[in-house]
Amino acid sequence: MTTISEQLDETVKAVRERVSASPKVGVILGSGLGPFADGIADLVKIPYGELPHLPTSAVVGHAGNLCFGRVGDVPVVCMQGRVHLYEGHPIASVVHAARTMARLGVSSVLVTNAAGGLDASWSPGDLMMVTDHLNLMGTNPLIGPNDAALGPRFPDMTTAYDPGLRDDLAAAAAEVGVSLRKGVYAGLLGPTYETPAEIRMLRALGAQAVGMSTVPEVIALRHMKVKVGALSCITNLAAGISATELDHSEVEETARAKRDDLARVLGAWITRAGKR
Repeated sequence: MTTISEQLDETVKAVRERVSASPKVGVILGSGLGPFADGIADLVKIPYGELPHLPTSAVVGHAGNLCFGRVGDVPVVCMQGRVHLYEGHPIASVVHAARTMARLGVSSVLVTNAAGGLDASWSPGDLMMVTDHLNLMGTNPLIGPNDAALGPRFPDMTTAYDPGLRDDLAAAAAEVGVSLRKGVYAGLLGPTYETPAEIRMLRALGAQAVGMSTVPEVIALRHMKVKVGALSCITNLAAGISATELDHSEVEETARAKRDDLARVLGAWITRAGKR
């Protein structure tokens, strides 16, 4: 059986046969947010299915491409969609694309997601800077033998969300005139939306948003010493707060409505992250 490092080498080799760019910043685009990648300069798009060890997603709103290009003067690689644990993929497969970006040499990764809001005073369409997370998924991408070629056995998560990248995000949002909330993201397995009792629990634990992604990728990236920043698009208010039944189409619709704001914030954020 091949190791994770060997699998990453095979993926990177396949990428290098298609593109020679050396990205500095990686971007993970969540539900309904993938179109940002279509607007980057000098775009080269590689479907996940054409690269070894990268699974494809069956979830609407996740196109499944690794996209290379530039945002301003910054060379970037974007994950246009992601796979999720609830789809039945092993956790090593869920984080393989993020690890591939790290192996390609990025120094920072900016993660986006669609999330449910836990504060009744918030509204669908709000953007939230992730300051920390709660891993309530019941698993961790580092379970099993540690691959020392990737990182240490016990990585520190004190600054899982890099303070410098958080400062850059606040400055980027202010520059383009987009208001930004701050909060803790709770990662749950899914695919069901949470019950009202679970939402009350999450609020008691100190979370402001909840979703079904991001946490495994952040852990895997920090293990590999890559700086991480994250931005949640609050696409709905959670169960017990929302007055309507929760539906994935609402997630997509709200994400679509915020694409312009997200693109402006991400563009300004990437410019700053590229200078680190």
